[in-house]
Amino acid sequence: MGEVFCRPRASRKVALLATALSLLGVVALSTVAQAATDTAAPAVFAIESAKAAKGLMIDVVHAGKRLVAVGDRGHILYSDDKGATWTQAKVPTRQLLTAVFFADDQHGWAVGHDAKILATTDAGATWTQQFEDLTREAPLLDVWFNDANHGFAVGAYGALIETTDGGKGWHDVSDRLDNEDQYHLNAIAFVKDAGLFIVGEQGSMFRSSDDGQTWEKLEGPYEGSLFGVIGTAQPQTLLAYGLRGNLFRSTDFGSTWEPVELQAARGALEFGLSGATLLDDGSLVVVGNGGSVVVSHDDGLTFSVFNRPDRISLSAVTAAGNGNLILVGQGGVRAATATGAELTQQAQAK
Repeated sequence: MGEVFCRPRASRKVALLATALSLLGVVALSTVAQAATDTAAPAVFAIESAKAAKGLMIDVVHAGKRLVAVGDRGHILYSDDKGATWTQAKVPTRQLLTAVFFADDQHGWAVGHDAKILATTDAGATWTQQFEDLTREAPLLDVWFNDANHGFAVGAYGALIETTDGGKGWHDVSDRLDNEDQYHLNAIAFVKDAGLFIVGEQGSMFRSSDDGQTWEKLEGPYEGSLFGVIGTAQPQTLLAYGLRGNLFRSTDFGSTWEPVELQAARGALEFGLSGATLLDDGSLVVVGNGGSVVVSHDDGLTFSVFNRPDRISLSAVTAAGNGNLILVGQGGVRAATATGAELTQQAQAK
């Protein structure tokens, strides 16, 4: 995910509104969203396109064995043959979708611009809108669920919203974070045997060991934007990554950090890193701009670096289910080898 998605433009009026809401404490954003929905026109669905798999895609995950990818123009695609072919889902928006997460094989959520939250109960085939807040004029950037009921979404201007009923109601809990400057929150992830972790703009970091009810602000190792965070297979161990190839590893839930050097064929990697996945065997794959694919087989201590010849910017990665990888980003969905090299012709939607 490039800086363009993590630094949305908004008027001073909207910024002041966000500040005012945070001062009011916990606000039931679902009430605001419902009021807007009551007076709005019927939902506008994403346009079906045979070229959807070639368009800008931002995130890709698993819903059981099914692959689900989200991206520009409200496009959501799913594949039941390990990424060989993709089917376009029925989606009630044409806004850019920035992240997707599944709590189990059937229940998933996608977030995006206009602070929009979509939900599915059929493994991504069809979607309904649960929430939006047009007044924010800013996107949600990531989403995470503990189970089919309890989850969080994070986004621009320090947005942290929570549901405890599967998304029937979403509530602003941004005031739980010590984020007076309202730094954009770019990613949220679970860390094994530890809790939840958030990273964002200006190197901001927050952690929670009680399911997100309270949060501790941390002094991180980097003052530039962090675009992502991922827990590894080891307890309390995580990676945070962002601009200019900066990658950091912690084994104590973010109390201390060590930089991870990424050396490409022509020197240190300088492309921004935007997405990561933990494979079943414990390997880690991180992707970014310039076609960068970096892989670790030792829990993030060291990485091999592969820069794809096409140099297309990548925003997310997941396992294909057959030993290969599925990459998404500029130019759509791509199948790749375990190192990131091109495997087949680009996928087609049907």
